[in-house]
This record gives sequence, C-alpha cells and structure tokens, in this order.
Amino acid sequence: MTVTEQTAPVRQGQPAEERHAAELTFLAAQDPGPRPPGWALTPRAVVTFVCGSDGVELALPRRRAGLPSKLVIAPKFVGERALVERCVVTLAGERGLLLTGEPGTAKSMLSELLAAAVSGTSALTVQGTAGTTEDAFRYGWNYALLLAQGPTPQALVDSPVLAAMRLGRVVRVEEITRCLPEVQDALVSILSDRRISVPELTATEDAVVRAAPGFTVIATANLRDQGVSEMSAALKRRFNFEAVDPIADADAEAALIRSQAVAAVQRAGAAFAVDDAVLDALVTVFRDLRSGRSTEGWDVERPGTVMSTAEAVQVAASLGLAAAYLAGEDVLDLLPGHLLGVVRKDDPADHARLLGYWDGPVRRRAENGSAMWRRLWDLRGSLR
Repeated sequence: MTVTEQTAPVRQGQPAEERHAAELTFLAAQDPGPRPPGWALTPRAVVTFVCGSDGVELALPRRRAGLPSKLVIAPKFVGERALVERCVVTLAGERGLLLTGEPGTAKSMLSELLAAAVSGTSALTVQGTAGTTEDAFRYGWNYALLLAQGPTPQALVDSPVLAAMRLGRVVRVEEITRCLPEVQDALVSILSDRRISVPELTATEDAVVRAAPGFTVIATANLRDQGVSEMSAALKRRFNFEAVDPIADADAEAALIRSQAVAAVQRAGAAFAVDDAVLDALVTVFRDLRSGRSTEGWDVERPGTVMSTAEAVQVAASLGLAAAYLAGEDVLDLLPGHLLGVVRKDDPADHARLLGYWDGPVRRRAENGSAMWRRLWDLRGSLR
C-alpha cells in the first residue's frame, strides 16, 4: 500500500477507552477482586492498565468467550509506579486529585487513562479557559424548552460534572488554574457536599442532585504557565496534589519519544525512517537544555521555555514526516531549525541561549571527534 492509499477512514483523537478497549475488557475479567463502588476495574487492575504488566503475561482465572487466555498489558505512562498508586488510592477514597507540573509531562494523558480505567469513559471533561463559566461545573438550560415549559428537569442541561455525579463517574477538569477563581470555587461545595442544588426546581424532587458512588474529580494544572489563576485555600484542601515530573531516565524517555513519533508518522500514512542516532541527539539536546547541565557535566544556560517530552515527540515526528515525504532531505540538517522553533516560543532571549548551547556542548562534542555533532556544529548558521 502506498502512503496515499487508505483502506478505511481513521478517526483522530480516539479516547483511551477505545484505543485500549481490549486491555480494559481483559483486566475486568482477569482481576475479579473487590472494587470501590462504581468502578469498572479493581484498583490493582487500574495501576496495571496504566503502568503495564512488566512484560508478564496475565492469565484469566477461567476461559471467557471472545477474550484471550493470556495477555501482556502494555505500559502507557512513563513515570513512577508509586505516583500512579497514590493517584488510584486518592480516587478510591472519592477525593479530588490534582495533577500538577510543567507542560508536556503527560498530566492530561494520565488523567485520561485513570478516568478510562476507573469509569470506562474519559469523555466527561471540562476544558478550563479564561472564558469558562460556572455553568461548565454546574448546569445550563435548553432555552427553547425553558421558554416553552419553564424550569423543568427536561429543560435542564447537565454539565460534565453534573453528569458524572448522576452516573458515579470520574470527571476531568483540564487546566483548572486557567479558570477564574470564582469559577473554580464552584467545585468547593461540590467536592465537600457531593451534591448540586438547582434552586429553579425547588418544587420538584430534582432540585438536589446527589453524587452516585464513584463520583470524583481529576484536575490538571500547569502551574508554571502564564495567565493562571491561583486556587483558593478552600479548593486546595479538597484535592490531593500529585506532581508529575519530567521523565528521569534518558533511555525511557528516548524509547517513549521514538514510539510516539513512529505512531504519529504511521497515522500520517508513512513509515518512520529516522536513525536512532538522530533521535539520541534530539533527546540529548532536550535533556541538556531542560536540566541546565549536559550529560558530560558542562553547565548549560536553560531557556525560559519548557523543553518537554511532548515537544520532543513533535520534533521527532516532524523529522519522520520530512524523511517520508520530502525526498532527498537529510533529517539531521533539519534538526537545528526545529529546535529553534521550540526554543523561541516565549522569550526572544532564548535564541541566544540556544546559540550558546551550540557554542558550548555541541562544539566540544564536535572537537572530541563525533561526526554527527560535527555536522550539527557545521549547521550553526541555520540558527540565525
């Protein structure tokens, strides 16, 4: 099949519960242990779903039609297993979970995976922005029905939070600190009282919606971003905070970047053809600039922008697409330009910091005899 042929339409942005439906179904049958009320899997199975089974084949206690007898669960989140376990325990206690950290550390992905494993759906989501209103956390109205019938249960439009309360599901709030403080604080009473009052329906039994077992909230926050709104002390007390840090192990990060980039290029209908040496150079640059210190121990001036794993995946995917679709392009020659596009997003001074990195570690590696770093040093002019 050529890169332009398609056998069937492929949807973008499949949720975790669809991408990993086979594993979720298998784990539900494989671990029949006790589950918190409303949970689709046991807490142990949720951790296994997120972190993987370490290459071990899990076996069903008895044969089930349509399911394999054994299955290896692939890891989906690269990070500490202890972090995932703490997150799962927080959710089992029906307490709010707040995932914090720098952009690009897979907080949203982790929240999606947890919601899919606990509730069977990650679709109940509020995207926090400066324009998010309190209705996104409470309820709205179908104004055609409201005008025709007045305030009735049929005219009520559930927010994702209210829907999660009715169903006993996990609701995700992305970028909660981008919401205005008065909007954020709509969650205070919800997390405390586990109910939402609808005063317009005071004459009916629907005037108060009480959360079904299993309801809880997973929120994410990029606390380093500009334009965030500080959370109130009252709201902070309703959440357990968990920091999601950048990937510590270089080999694990390189493997993740490669696998994600390969998947992105394959979704575009092409084969991934970027040498591992080029990917290693990419990962090295990102980790050096992120930490402020090279792998050799040389000091590096850190740019103001976040050199995240997610950004590295995008660069690796772009290199893969160039190799597939732009005949004759040497992808190593394209690396400096893509790095410059990442670095100078926020602070113009970061351009000079990248040049400083080229004049430091890149030059010294070239002088030590590395042909690849020599080529990168020769490309310094493309950074101007």
